[in-house]
Amino acid sequence: MLATDTRQAWIEFLEFVKKRLSPTAFGNWLAPIQVIETSDEWLHLEVPNVFVKEYLLSNFKKDLCSFVPVGSDGEPLIRFSIAPLSKSQEKNVKVELQESLFTSQPSPFEVELNPNYRFDNFIEGPTNQFVKSAAMGIAKQPGHSYNPLFIHGGVGLGKTHILHSIGHFAREKHKKLKVQCITTEQFINDLVDSLRNKSVDRMKRFYRQDVDVLLVDDIQFLQNRLNFEEEFCNTFEALINQKKQIVITSDKPPAQLKLSERMIARMEWGLVAHMGIPELETRVAILQYKAKLKGLDLPSKLAFYIAEHIFNNVRQLEGAVNRLSATSRLLNLSLTEEIVEQALKEMFQHNPHKRISVEQILKSVAAVFEVKISDLKGTVRTKEVALPRQVAMYLACKLINDSLQMLGVSFGKTHSTLLHARKTIEKKLAEDELLRRQVGIIEKNIHMD
Repeated sequence: MLATDTRQAWIEFLEFVKKRLSPTAFGNWLAPIQVIETSDEWLHLEVPNVFVKEYLLSNFKKDLCSFVPVGSDGEPLIRFSIAPLSKSQEKNVKVELQESLFTSQPSPFEVELNPNYRFDNFIEGPTNQFVKSAAMGIAKQPGHSYNPLFIHGGVGLGKTHILHSIGHFAREKHKKLKVQCITTEQFINDLVDSLRNKSVDRMKRFYRQDVDVLLVDDIQFLQNRLNFEEEFCNTFEALINQKKQIVITSDKPPAQLKLSERMIARMEWGLVAHMGIPELETRVAILQYKAKLKGLDLPSKLAFYIAEHIFNNVRQLEGAVNRLSATSRLLNLSLTEEIVEQALKEMFQHNPHKRISVEQILKSVAAVFEVKISDLKGTVRTKEVALPRQVAMYLACKLINDSLQMLGVSFGKTHSTLLHARKTIEKKLAEDELLRRQVGIIEKNIHMD
């Protein structure tokens, strides 16, 4: 491959990946990369920072190997250099820092809160009552309790609603506090932009000094991004040390995220709260509230009928109300069970999954291993009891969407004991055919119960 061919191969690679990325992502990550030198054996690229290099190799190494020279080890033969600051850029950074110290211009990092997400219109039920109470306590006195607050639960259950509600309440009650609500993706993009514009110090000062309440949505997107994780962890620690409030949301509890032990430990410092699927009565209340906002007459009988068939999350309920509202207006019809069935048949789920309890798991484990439930919940450490107890803990972690802390309470154990049991059984299942069959029978019995 000639040097000119290598340069052309890079251009073709960019054209290839440009079709697979959004304009923003391509502009942030790949457009700033410059070709410094080429030969028939390697490609020399200049990148703005180490994050861009990591992003390129982490996401497109396989594609790169189809375009650029490849070594005997299968790795793309690319040399990287970090772009130096030009004199004009250094001057701009200094001026920017000086201006930011003496002016009160709005920060480019600020994100607006959703005006529809407030505590007043959050429908409360048994599965989210604890989370809302903790959130309100934090909004009233940021930094004084539950710091950090880590909220986890499935998609569309109201985590973002709670997060923005905290922001609204804190801003209105504490006028002098700087409240920042941001998604993890936005935090990463801010960091990339700051590195590219040579203004990373300004971003660090904003997040670590200016912000008093930091609300971060969807922390799971920080997984497998070590450099970004380290930057966030440093920000996290800086705010905690200043007794500033942090609230984080995720689709999984901290221990189940693929993050460093350091990061997981930081997030478990305060309060870990689980937001569960709303039960029937709460789903009915949500449906009727959303219908009222739409000016739709939804009788209780129909609301219960819908709630019995749509149960996974709040967003599905909102979608159902939107579809019924459109059907009612376009066809000028009053709602009946037949019309509801016809309009929502694609959304209806006719076999709702019953919530599995720890007691169900203990009962099934005890039956298969022929031990007493009281022994499984007790402190007996004989082999005949210890293994079934670990199996019960493993299945609880697998089948019940609760935090390890909450499950630990059910077993009278710490969350670290459950974590150890889960890892122990996972290892044994890979080696023990009999145990695999026993666990399979237990799971089958639980689902048939």
